[in-house]
Amino acid sequence: MEIAMLAIRPALSKLGSLLVSEFTLEKRVRKGIEALVRELTLMHAALRKVAKVPPDQLDEGVKIWAGNVKELSYQMEDTVDAFMVRVEGAVAEPANPKNKVKKLLKKTIKLFKKGRDLHHLSDALDEAVGQAKQLAELRQRYEQETRDIADGASVDPRMMALYTDVTDLVGIEEARDKLINMLTKGDDWSEQPVNAVSVVGFGGLGKTTLAKTAYDKIKVQFDCGAFVSVSQNPDMKKVFKNILYGLDKNKYENIHNAKWEEQHLIDELIEFLTNKRYLIVIDDIWDEKTWKLIKCAFSKKSPGSRLVTTTRIISVSQACCSSPDDIYRMEPLSQDVSRRLFNKRVFSHEKGCPSELVQVSEDILHKCGGIPLAIITIASLLSSNRQIKTQEQWYALLKSIGRGLTEDHSVDEMKKILLFSYYDLPSYLKPCLLYLSVFKEDEEIMRGKLVCKWISEGFVYSEKQETNLHELGDSYFNELVNRSMIEPIGIDDEEKVEACRVHDMVLDIICSLSREEKFVTILDGNERKMPHTQRKVRRLSIRTSKVDVDTTGMAHVRSLSFTGNIVDPVLNIASFQVMRVLDLEGCDISDVGYVADLLHLRYLGLNCTKVKHLPEEIGKLQFLQTLDIRGTDIVFVPASVVCLRRLMCLYVDTDIELPPGIGSVTSLEVLSGVCILDSSHLNSHVVKEPAHLTNLKVLLEVYISYFSNRNIHFVKELGHLTNLRVLQLKLTGLDESMFEFFLESLRNLQKLESLLVYLGSVDLMREGWVPPRQLRRLEIQYSDDPLLTLPT
Repeated sequence: MEIAMLAIRPALSKLGSLLVSEFTLEKRVRKGIEALVRELTLMHAALRKVAKVPPDQLDEGVKIWAGNVKELSYQMEDTVDAFMVRVEGAVAEPANPKNKVKKLLKKTIKLFKKGRDLHHLSDALDEAVGQAKQLAELRQRYEQETRDIADGASVDPRMMALYTDVTDLVGIEEARDKLINMLTKGDDWSEQPVNAVSVVGFGGLGKTTLAKTAYDKIKVQFDCGAFVSVSQNPDMKKVFKNILYGLDKNKYENIHNAKWEEQHLIDELIEFLTNKRYLIVIDDIWDEKTWKLIKCAFSKKSPGSRLVTTTRIISVSQACCSSPDDIYRMEPLSQDVSRRLFNKRVFSHEKGCPSELVQVSEDILHKCGGIPLAIITIASLLSSNRQIKTQEQWYALLKSIGRGLTEDHSVDEMKKILLFSYYDLPSYLKPCLLYLSVFKEDEEIMRGKLVCKWISEGFVYSEKQETNLHELGDSYFNELVNRSMIEPIGIDDEEKVEACRVHDMVLDIICSLSREEKFVTILDGNERKMPHTQRKVRRLSIRTSKVDVDTTGMAHVRSLSFTGNIVDPVLNIASFQVMRVLDLEGCDISDVGYVADLLHLRYLGLNCTKVKHLPEEIGKLQFLQTLDIRGTDIVFVPASVVCLRRLMCLYVDTDIELPPGIGSVTSLEVLSGVCILDSSHLNSHVVKEPAHLTNLKVLLEVYISYFSNRNIHFVKELGHLTNLRVLQLKLTGLDESMFEFFLESLRNLQKLESLLVYLGSVDLMREGWVPPRQLRRLEIQYSDDPLLTLPT
């Protein structure tokens, strides 16, 4: 449902913009837009209502209806975008044209085109409104079916952890003892105030099993105890009743039939627990609000009492404890313990497996990543009915992990547990997580690149104009880390996570959901053809150098990413006219002239390619937000790049020359890799040349003069980029006047959050520069070596 909602939002926004724009719309067009906006608004409201129903309880017809709504929204967004590109005249010119006759002729032609485009828009609106009315009739039918859905009762797979035989557990003793030590630390722990310890970790790591094992071992040291699961959408009355029943089954044997309100139940718990030493485990808490209500019921007049909570969310674990020292972070099993658990489950012992299966079993364990749930689930697949599968079957299973394992009904229980985390995500985070399926297994995904692509795809959105989308995207990334959905990698100088990785089991779920939603289409060595059931492809991830596709059915591709190093020539990228994201990083390509025709492009990634030139017409890409040309053979950036008024991130190398006028790209927030070399370095070499090389000397002096003037202009223009948040550049051998220009420009950049600058011998701080208040990272390196380059 969330994906359909995501598709409606930009369509509504753009249709609304047309109504309030300066365009003179025909009455028929205006009415068509207003009618479609009404229908899409109603559909969005209906989708919000349907999204509250658990996905496994949704009727198939509702899913089909939501898919049709999504396609209609995409269709209208593409239509409006095409109209805006043609009518606005996205072909901007880097300089004022001198030929006024030519300019007037272009304006006249544009007026004729506008009339024709309005006619096309009107026809598209009529068709869309007709489709919307048909979908409205379907909506009414399926809304009734949704209301008629019974509250289906299904077995919670987490319950199995509560009744696992201790003899079936492997390697849990060390973790159990650590948790118990946290609960009973100190010689006088039984006299200490009530304390809470929280166990936090990714779904499937064994939090419930660990908590239950520790609870069973030390509960005899307490007067009373209870172990209660909360779940995602808890009935708080039922939770309190379960606690009371667990504390005293005789006294509260009929508690579940009692019609008590929450306050009555809380008061009863406080009274019962006062002056008793209790041990209570609250398993699987999903939000801080739930915990705040639950903890009201625990008497503080009970020295030596202990509370244990388990959760998948780091911020929730922090709310459950008074100190970071009281948080137990679950870690994946070591390779040795993983192997023992795996062997015991497959071969009924921990000693080992046949020699011919050793390597494949190690590869499988690597995929499991030390997650007990994954190890146990896969082991059960390999030893069903006490028959160990063949070597070929083992390799087939290995191959399926990460791209289809969860489609096997034998792993339904594991899938359900992992899906709990996905279903609990806010609607705005679900497409961000599903988008990770465009990356390959074990890939290190850089945070900055991921956020830029999220923004370009339209996943990061705010109705407030003043909202910084990159900061909002960073908060999305952090929230996925907080919810244990992605594994953080590295911390930079700003204490931000630098990158992330997706666990293979999570990736498997993500890929499965993406296929189901037709969100991302993946073509790799196993799947080279488009699925027969998918007529329109929106996002395409290609992981093979050979694809067998019909490009005529791919005109709707919005995102294209390669993880191989060869772009198959059968793929006519120039025909993908509505493409937003094109990521060719690492591909063995040298010519990208066709990108100038991709007028809707928001993200262009050419990092580590063999591209030598950007097309002169790149200024036509008026929607472009991110341009990454690091690691290429590009020497000059075309002059028309200064026309990219929406460009937010520009990544270059220190040997790439930017054009004059870059200061007019005032939307820039990230500028990385710029190098400014003063002419004095070159001039000192020229003076020493022999007299007979006079012509060469003159030529070099002319070049030095040009180079110096260009640098002065750039340093001055830098001060116009007042929206810069991140600036990385190299300055060497600057004379006093050049440095003063630089210092003056730097003072204008009051939004800077990160500044990395390589200087010659000038002390920036000593010259009186006062950093802006929001600056979080400042790195100044001094060196007279002109060959130093910025770090990647």
